[in-house]
Amino acid sequence: MTARPSRPVRLLASALAAGTLLTTAACSSDDGDNGSSTAEVAASPVAKKSPTASPAAVLTEAGARTALITEADIEDDWTQVKDAATWRDSLLIDTVDVADFLTAKTDAADCQKLLDGLYGDDLLGEPSGASALRGFEEDQSRLLHQVAAYGRAELAASLTWLKTLPVKCDQFTATDSAGEQRTVRVIEASLPDAGDARQGLRVTVQGKAATLTLDVAAVRVGTDAITVTAGGLDGDEGDSVEDAVKLGTQRLKDVLAGRTPAATPGEVD
Repeated sequence: MTARPSRPVRLLASALAAGTLLTTAACSSDDGDNGSSTAEVAASPVAKKSPTASPAAVLTEAGARTALITEADIEDDWTQVKDAATWRDSLLIDTVDVADFLTAKTDAADCQKLLDGLYGDDLLGEPSGASALRGFEEDQSRLLHQVAAYGRAELAASLTWLKTLPVKCDQFTATDSAGEQRTVRVIEASLPDAGDARQGLRVTVQGKAATLTLDVAAVRVGTDAITVTAGGLDGDEGDSVEDAVKLGTQRLKDVLAGRTPAATPGEVD
């Protein structure tokens, strides 16, 4: 385990085999309530009848926590954890090989920013206001849901940047501190038609002993956004990401509209 400075939100990481263990850092942003916070309040009738109200409120810390998804919102056997803020994946601590890029060094810089953002859990930049996160585990896979407030221009720029990565960073080589090379591939991933704007990615990091697959989704709702990252050594978690995007976006809309979010997927159209 290696410690890193704390950040407002933290990265999902997979449980890795020997030689690719998670590294961790102390942080206190996870609510750690194992499902007992205000995020699990039962749905109100208004939330069921008005799923499309336009968000206008300023996101608060309490609101961000309430907007987080719960175990009831995602299928399969995901279990909420208390230490999501400490997740780190050593397969993401790499330096991009600039020689791979024939077009411009700026592409290499963008790919390095992607790896750093996945490790440091700040793909959309530092939040400008409230933020919260919640993590879940299933076998060797992990899922992290984040809710945060951002500056309008900064958030738009971050989403535009994410859209360029499947072209700029479709495949490249990265090297760890021991000199081991890993092949990184980035492709675009489809997402449900949720929020005001969205971008999905699938990132694979292939090393000698293990391959990490991460499905990433970012969805804007006004000047706020949700980010969902799921994956691990078991591979494809696209279905779980889609569930989290649908329910997470709706929960954030409900919070911003002053409603109590629905408690289960069946209560959202």
